[in-house]
Amino acid sequence: MVNPHDVPTAEQLLESVREWLERDVLPATQGRLQFHARVAVNVLAMVERELAIGAEQATAHAARLARFGCETETQLADRIRGGELDDRIDEVRDAVWASVRDKLTVANPKYLDGWRTGPADG
Repeated sequence: MVNPHDVPTAEQLLESVREWLERDVLPATQGRLQFHARVAVNVLAMVERELAIGAEQATAHAARLARFGCETETQLADRIRGGELDDRIDEVRDAVWASVRDKLTVANPKYLDGWRTGPADG
């Protein structure tokens, strides 16, 4: 893909602001301001991860849903709730776990420590 924008890229800008907050703002603050700076650091890190892997995850997620004849998570939930996929429960469990793993990979990858293959395997 050709980027129509010059450097720094959006990813580089996010990284710079996050690093500035981590290196300069967090150590120089305390209490409520430090807490909010830490929240901002975490939000920026999430956005960085989503920009880096979000498109790939979206493609994989759509493919997982399509395997069950669904376009949305709501449709999948309705089919599960209706018992339509009971005969594919292992496949459904694997697909749902893959979706949860993708979400945690963006939100906070540390939550996955010890759960790399799935809850049943951990």
